[in-house]
Amino acid sequence: MAIREQVQEILGNLPAAEKKVAHAFLANYPSSGLSTIAELGALAGASAPTVLRFVARLGFGSYPEFQRRLRADVQAQLMSPLERARSTSPVPENQALKASFCAVTGNLDATLKAVSESEFEAACDMLSDQRSACCFIGGRFTDAIAGYMAAHLRIIRPGVRHFGGQTSTWRDQLLDIRPGDVAVLFDIRRYQSDLVRLGELLVERKARIILITDPWLSPIARSARVVLPCAVDADRTWDSSVALLALAEALIDRVSRSQADGARARMQTLEDIHWNNPPR
Repeated sequence: MAIREQVQEILGNLPAAEKKVAHAFLANYPSSGLSTIAELGALAGASAPTVLRFVARLGFGSYPEFQRRLRADVQAQLMSPLERARSTSPVPENQALKASFCAVTGNLDATLKAVSESEFEAACDMLSDQRSACCFIGGRFTDAIAGYMAAHLRIIRPGVRHFGGQTSTWRDQLLDIRPGDVAVLFDIRRYQSDLVRLGELLVERKARIILITDPWLSPIARSARVVLPCAVDADRTWDSSVALLALAEALIDRVSRSQADGARARMQTLEDIHWNNPPR
């Protein structure tokens, strides 16, 4: 688990003074954690002993140990597929399929631990609110999941769309965003600058953002109402998107159940359209 993810997990249970340190760390990640104890304390308005207690609560025996782990987290976040390919552990002959499935299983378990029930339910409540429109956008590899999610929820409730087309057209599609609308953004390492900027524009238009990201958290997290981190590292060249898809399906299922009556009516209407208007 990345340090930032650890901090978010324990944030609600921290004493007030340590919570100030945690907020300063998260708001200025990673530079705040790479500064001195005194600098982090000054940033948080807390004492040096409070910073050390915060670090100890994360399981580190010293501040230098905390910083070594933080540097490793940042390095892992910035690794390119080429660098991951060079550092990937060798797989025994005839065990590639098993190794791949084991890695994916580990990611699913890690994601289940990282995503809190309260954040998940908050996302479901936002997606179920039919007073607000919903839009879905993803990155180079994750946009397929964004489209998949939009295609399902479009059947369940009105006002759902997928930001399609070239990224240059995204701003045109912002014209229809209204205050309170919900935007689901998928962004994993190495984060897309155009998606980050889109997140900022959505906030300017007072949209509520649900971010589905990785353990290191896209910069969009600063603007998001709900952040759902998924494990993606599978010790191979390419990151795994299985946990992101599993989370998307869990959200689809939860919203479908909460909208059961309306969803059934819409699904019946769709069935009637299909059967009464067969393709020619």
